[in-house]
Amino acid sequence: MSDKKILITGGAGFIGSHVVRLFVNKYPNYSIVNLDKLTYAGNLANLKDIENKPNYKFIKGDIVDASFISGLFVEHKFDAVIHLAAESHVDRSISNPLEFVMTNVIGTVNLLNAAKQEWKDDFSSKRFYHVSTDEVYGALGETGMFTEETKYDPHSPYSASKASSDHFVRAYHDTYGLDAVISNCSNNYGSHHFPEKLIPLAIHNIKNNKPVPVYGKGENVRDWLYVEDHATAIDIVFHKAKAGDTYNIGGHNEWKNIDVIRLLCSIMDKKLGRAEGESAKLITFVKDRAGHDLRYAIDSSKLQKELGWTPSLQFEEGLEKTVGWYLSNEEWLREVTSGDYKKYYEDQYAKR
Repeated sequence: MSDKKILITGGAGFIGSHVVRLFVNKYPNYSIVNLDKLTYAGNLANLKDIENKPNYKFIKGDIVDASFISGLFVEHKFDAVIHLAAESHVDRSISNPLEFVMTNVIGTVNLLNAAKQEWKDDFSSKRFYHVSTDEVYGALGETGMFTEETKYDPHSPYSASKASSDHFVRAYHDTYGLDAVISNCSNNYGSHHFPEKLIPLAIHNIKNNKPVPVYGKGENVRDWLYVEDHATAIDIVFHKAKAGDTYNIGGHNEWKNIDVIRLLCSIMDKKLGRAEGESAKLITFVKDRAGHDLRYAIDSSKLQKELGWTPSLQFEEGLEKTVGWYLSNEEWLREVTSGDYKKYYEDQYAKR
């Protein structure tokens, strides 16, 4: 795809900002439009380093607004969509499931409808890439891994909404011939992660000597993927995957939550000059959340064999880098935890 205009939704969020940065810097001949509603997890300060690049444009908007999305496609004549915009926090989906249905299901269908309408004369030169999660597969026992053939079995309102959006994307490919691809990824970690999530929350709390909450006994197992490796995988899938195909993206890094926190405490002790074991005293076990899946593990061998992607970092190295970034970017974390980051859009964009 040379000289293409690509819409990236959710590009001010954690994963999205890494994807936007990669595409803007790696493909100067692409025109990248970043669409984000700028909810609590959207932070334009994540993209300060590229905001003035000639091939980058930010637009504030909501994918739930069908007429707005349709008008956007008419105006900009997009050649491709990389769809990352989503409500993604399981706990909040339990307290407010309808919000997740609106963004993750209705919002995705609005994008599909706009793409179908604008691309109807030539689907073959366009692409709709939907980025999803391994949580659509449900939970695993002590053995086995999710493959692209695993049946869907979502257990939370969040995963149910993402499963539904996956099905709609496949339906538009099968029914209308839309060139659509899907990837399902494991838990991401790295820089610029909103501190409601396990790792950045723990880093923040350890640094400030606050309790580090761990659900249940911390026995839940997750496969951790470094966010920059995920962005690289998205780049490869976007350019090389066959229409209608699905790829799982995982880091081959299975860890129990309690072991992640203990490793994090050890790293923080070293970084902060504390005695070994000091930060671990902050670990606090809390009541497990409803529908908490015991174990996720992704088999990404299809992606590795067919498209040549492999993760670049093992978890210990990636976690060291992640901790180092947060400790070196205290102003970013302060602005996020205080809410000051919300002023960035007004200061930099609202008056343009």
